[in-house]
Amino acid sequence: MSAELIGILAVGATLLVGLGGLVLALQTRTDKRLDAMEAQTGKRFDAMEARTGKRFDALEVRLDEVQAEVRRLGERVARSEGLMQGAGLLRVVSQSAAAGD
Repeated sequence: MSAELIGILAVGATLLVGLGGLVLALQTRTDKRLDAMEAQTGKRFDAMEARTGKRFDALEVRLDEVQAEVRRLGERVARSEGLMQGAGLLRVVSQSAAAGD
């Protein structure tokens, strides 16, 4: 082997080792940054999930209240219709007769 070839191979090997070290160092740094970002994002998502859960719970309670109120109104209307029907003030018409069949 000539001295020039040995010199070229030595420089190439040195560059290869240097670039490999640089890549490893950058990869380690990137991993650390991603881990930190993941931890921070995880905390944010946990907090957001807790807030959303509370809102859904409150919404569920409100919907239950609305359903109960609608049920009470239905009972009141039925009672009123029954009273009017019993007093002869309300004539019951079947749907087919109302449609003209």
